[in-house]
Amino acid sequence: MLDASSLIAGLRRGEAPAPEALADFAAGLAEGTVSDAQAGAFAMAVCLRGLGPEGRVALTEGMRDSGRVLSWDLPGPVLDKHSTGGVGDCVSLILAPALAAVGAYVPMISGRGLGHTGGTLDKLEAIAGYETQVDEARLRAVTREVGCAITGAGPGIAPADKRLYAIRDVTGTVESLDLITASILSKKLAAGLEGLVLDVKCGAGAFMKTPEAAVELGRALVETANGAGCRTAAVVTAMDQPLAPALGNAVETGVAMRLLSGEREAAPRLHDLTVFLGGRLLALAGSAEGEGEEAIARAIASGAAMERFARMVHALGGPPDMEDDWRTHLAPAPVQRVVTAQAAGRLAVIDGEALGRAVVALGGGRRRESDRIDPRVGLTDMAALGAALSPGDRLCTVHAASEGAAEAAEAAVRAALTFGEGPEPNPLVLHRIDPREAP
Repeated sequence: MLDASSLIAGLRRGEAPAPEALADFAAGLAEGTVSDAQAGAFAMAVCLRGLGPEGRVALTEGMRDSGRVLSWDLPGPVLDKHSTGGVGDCVSLILAPALAAVGAYVPMISGRGLGHTGGTLDKLEAIAGYETQVDEARLRAVTREVGCAITGAGPGIAPADKRLYAIRDVTGTVESLDLITASILSKKLAAGLEGLVLDVKCGAGAFMKTPEAAVELGRALVETANGAGCRTAAVVTAMDQPLAPALGNAVETGVAMRLLSGEREAAPRLHDLTVFLGGRLLALAGSAEGEGEEAIARAIASGAAMERFARMVHALGGPPDMEDDWRTHLAPAPVQRVVTAQAAGRLAVIDGEALGRAVVALGGGRRRESDRIDPRVGLTDMAALGAALSPGDRLCTVHAASEGAAEAAEAAVRAALTFGEGPEPNPLVLHRIDPREAP
């Protein structure tokens, strides 16, 4: 029987909790037998004292098992990826259908924008008619028939995490390594995955600002996921500039569509990271190192990934002609303003978080959960880090709902860019964490 007060008191004293106690606590969160006060005290105790590796696994498994855990009987591996959040990151829209095109199955349970970072579901909802909230039967049917389905977590998926996350958000306990790990993995592992790759973002546009913090989180995620029975690897990737040259919902979806149409030059860093992550996933599923990357690159270049994406969109309520006529299904903003350089110089620093907040201010993100998103707004044609610019060269294009909003966004963009001397841009992949590397 759950004794929440004893569990919390033990955590406060620094005692390692029994796995059974953590599983019971997760069940109590989902069932409502744990009060908000107890949940807040638990989160604070974990934030201050930690759970340790075994405790992280137990809490993750308990939150995973607090609701429905899917199982699959499919002719190919069930795979997925998760990003810890950055700007201009629309990898999921390309990777899921590319994996489906090479024989994998991807039931991708995704989320909405958080803070300055965009959300996969918000980007897909920029496509008229696309339904992100579907029941389990439809998720299963689309995954089986198309090979991929990108949707939100249904009410039966990891309900303990939904409750605890809301409490963490108002108790100052969001930034706990143990709670972040359990929150991310409980939802992903409830999808019944056989392989998972985690993209841990690092830099100005990410939540993890330093490589050391990103590697620590990556190792905790890999160790915990493998301990919970899912073969998992991670990579730490640079977020010192937007991954794609666009930030916003419809505009990022447009970049993804260009890549799926075979235009690698539209966003080469986005393309290359998608290929790399797909290769890591297929290696986890048994492919030889390097073969998976080649297969993903071919699926994108040949149009096979686009065909899967278009089928998924139609199966989830979107238009039937996304492959051939996608531009007509992404509404443009009424105001588009080109922002140009005012003097010659080298673009030395890009404050990605500030750019993300500029998009939120345009209406492309949420300050409160109840806010409605304008999918049309955002930034495109972002200048690359290290670019040598002359007066009049484009820094970006602002897409806004009004002239006043465009003017404010221009000021925010200028404030987010620094010209002068600076280090060379980081390589895209900073660190690999394979299952055997996690302590």
